[in-house]
Amino acid sequence: MIDLHVHSTASDGSFSPEALVAKALEEGLTVLALTDHDTIAGLAAARQAALGSQLRLIGGIELDIEWKSGECHLLGYGIDEPSPRMIEMLERVNQGRRTRNETITMRFHEAGINLDLDRVEAIADGGTVGRPHFARALVEMGAVKNIQQAFDRYLARDRPFFVDRKSLSLEEGVSIISESGGIPVLAHPLSLYVSWGKLSGILADFKAQGVRGIEAWHPGVRVTDARRLEALAREHSLLVTAGSDFHGAARPERRLGHTTDKLVIEERFWSEELGPALS
Repeated sequence: MIDLHVHSTASDGSFSPEALVAKALEEGLTVLALTDHDTIAGLAAARQAALGSQLRLIGGIELDIEWKSGECHLLGYGIDEPSPRMIEMLERVNQGRRTRNETITMRFHEAGINLDLDRVEAIADGGTVGRPHFARALVEMGAVKNIQQAFDRYLARDRPFFVDRKSLSLEEGVSIISESGGIPVLAHPLSLYVSWGKLSGILADFKAQGVRGIEAWHPGVRVTDARRLEALAREHSLLVTAGSDFHGAARPERRLGHTTDKLVIEERFWSEELGPALS
């Protein structure tokens, strides 16, 4: 059992990198890719925790990419040492995130909801602050019953308190992953929100720009869709990956080492081509 898409407290997960490694070992995983949003801050601690164990830890990242509809996320696998340009671009992205968070807070205040940004940052516990942390703060305040309601009422893309932010272009994302020794893979392709009829052409274009694979198996799709995505990947000679997109308490329905329909993520989705292990 493996998992190629997980998040720690370095971004918006609820497990520290060390606790995530411990849980992976407890569950019997043999390969784990730590792919936090727009940061590699958790990799050193995760690598140290995995040393001497049966777990192959893969250095990864998940980048937010500019996209006209839906969401485009780019996974990078096999990152050990980030290039100087990756460090600079991630700082720019995260400064934009901080500005976005201040704007979200201001909008809540203007609506009479006294959300405390300091509390949101405390919930993030040093990690990258994102909408899941705002959602947890709203639950704490009693403004909503649960995290899903916070997104449905306030924070989802089409809701009144959603604030977009400047993201990287696909060219920039592919470039900084590749410069840092990584392999760029498109995460959960159906989040692009394009028709199946257009998806094949988009994948061909992404491949031409340097994307090397797609995450066909993800808990956000049906098994039939995952199989269809895998067939598309094979058609375009792209790598096929699978992940849980594990966040811990923020997404309790997602289990480490499992993907859509609670299927175990098989070792067939891992290959050395995705980069060397850090441990």
